[in-house]
Amino acid sequence: MTTVVSVGGGTFTPYDVVVGRGLLHEAGARIAPFARGRTLIVSDETVAAIHGPALKSSLEVSGIRTEIVSVPAGEASKSFAELERLMDRLLAAGLDRKDVVVALGGGVVGDLAGLAAALYMRGIDFIQVPTTLLAQVDSSVGGKTAIDTPRGKNLVGAFHQPRLVLADIDVLATLPPLQLRSGWAEVLKHGLICDAGFFDWLAADGAAGATGDAEALTRAVIRSVEIKSAIVGEDEKEAGRRALLNLGHTFGHAIEAELGFEEAALAHGEAVALGCCLAFRFSAGQGLCDPVDAARVEQVVAAAGLPTRLVQAGRFSAEALLGRMAGDKKAEGGGVTLILAHGIGRAFTQRFSDPAPILAFLRQEGAA
Repeated sequence: MTTVVSVGGGTFTPYDVVVGRGLLHEAGARIAPFARGRTLIVSDETVAAIHGPALKSSLEVSGIRTEIVSVPAGEASKSFAELERLMDRLLAAGLDRKDVVVALGGGVVGDLAGLAAALYMRGIDFIQVPTTLLAQVDSSVGGKTAIDTPRGKNLVGAFHQPRLVLADIDVLATLPPLQLRSGWAEVLKHGLICDAGFFDWLAADGAAGATGDAEALTRAVIRSVEIKSAIVGEDEKEAGRRALLNLGHTFGHAIEAELGFEEAALAHGEAVALGCCLAFRFSAGQGLCDPVDAARVEQVVAAAGLPTRLVQAGRFSAEALLGRMAGDKKAEGGGVTLILAHGIGRAFTQRFSDPAPILAFLRQEGAA
């Protein structure tokens, strides 16, 4: 049984996010309506070995010519160097505007392949086949594509919506526990933004999803996609409400940037989870939300095996973290924009022209 969530609004062509089990083997039939010419599967070396043959076989059975291009696994592939290499492969393959790029992998592959598709011949179609929980609930939906630079994460990119997203729950069974927990952070984030009831379920029966229960994962992915699709359909290019999806990310991206995006040090979802805890504690400290809510967020995040305190990630300079936050893509006019909360399920955006409260908070949290 599959569930289809439609994503779309007034500014872009609607597309379906299909959530279910066994979708990798049905991919050919589902992708065929969009494949007027050839497809090029972009994956990372690890995922290509595990899931590439099944996807390629499914496409070929449906009469779709295809080949696989792989990039090194890891955040380092979201770079100018790998983007240039991938663009050269698209050119060497002679793709035209009728052809389709298929991103098979996690958020790194989806971001890189999506940006390449956005740039190639000023934009060709691409399809997302996310193989991590984080990608299924977050990065594959909404059309954000980007690479990183030494100055920050996701600072060079484009909005380029996919034509289709296939979220196969079965592929999540191949994930290492850390990657599953990393994706669970984004699931928790969706409840924290605007659905307290969903967060309550995630903290109780739904918690089984964090350890791989397929039924809980299916429900978690569907609800997360519903939340994100509703927000994206209303605000494609983050002119307003879509910024709420960055809850935990301003703190989290700053931490990742200071660590040099080293996944061995901290996975992206771990940084987001920590960032959500920081956002709630900062909100409580500013008198914006009940400290009881901040404590509950910390407890649920910790129960999922995710970090809640800055000292768990490493040693940081408060000034350096603040500098990273000021350079975040949501920043305006030299100020810092944070996604904060009035409580669980009640996130909002606030801009700080005076960074002193943030700096004091970072020091209170253990940054030097």
